[in-house]
Amino acid sequence: MSALDQARATQLANVEEKTGRTLSELRRVILAQGTMKHSTLRAFAQETLDLGYGDANALIHFAQQSDGQTAAEGKLLSTAAVLDEIYSGDKAALRQLHDALIANVQAFGAYDTVPKKGYVSLRRSKQFATVGAANKAAIEIGLNLKDNLVSGRVKAVPPGGMCQYKLRISGQGEIDPELIGWLRRAYDASA
Repeated sequence: MSALDQARATQLANVEEKTGRTLSELRRVILAQGTMKHSTLRAFAQETLDLGYGDANALIHFAQQSDGQTAAEGKLLSTAAVLDEIYSGDKAALRQLHDALIANVQAFGAYDTVPKKGYVSLRRSKQFATVGAANKAAIEIGLNLKDNLVSGRVKAVPPGGMCQYKLRISGQGEIDPELIGWLRRAYDASA
């Protein structure tokens, strides 16, 4: 089990403990709402089950994954399934690099991983980073930072994009204090 899957399992076990209900019971409660809009279900779980944003979000992802549906595409891909798809074929070797980067981000504290097509979004109350395969040799990291980053490693993204900066890494040696510092500042600013 990857570190990401372990963290998700721990979070769901904590949701069971907080609510006093099993995941099966919680799934039935969520799916009984009949709506497929994720944000509506998350708000329902926060209000009705007295869960915080992250726990409610994780529960909704779990409930929808288990039901096999999502509003956007008619099917839900779990984070693990999205990562398997992103890091397949000639990009498979990049999965270890992705996991090493995420292991560093997990040390910051709680956040949500939202699977997208081709990457994952890392969010607290708002997105602080994106991570996905750029090509078969590198992963691309998007950073939401208002800071004026001056480094040959990062590229500023024109206004209106999902992130203010992007950079690519191709080896674990590039997961250094500078990169972790940028991610930490983006994480802290997204609370």
